[in-house]
Amino acid sequence: SQLPDPLIEDQGKDYIRPIMNKYSAICIRCPGYGTRTNTVILIDSEGRVTFTESNMINADANQWETSTYEFKLHD
Repeated sequence: SQLPDPLIEDQGKDYIRPIMNKYSAICIRCPGYGTRTNTVILIDSEGRVTFTESNMINADANQWETSTYEFKLHD
């Protein structure tokens, strides 16, 4: 199937969100410059990948959209 797959988009969100909140870089906010994307990539010992990214919506630091994708690396 193709990504994004709506059937797996919600998987891992309860697990990944606390990790992003705890380990993501400090959000930089200055006029005309700042953090607009945070990305976390987790790979387990069996090659399963969880890629989660939060993107700022319309340059509004109070509005973020988070997408999570999961897949397995080829052997």
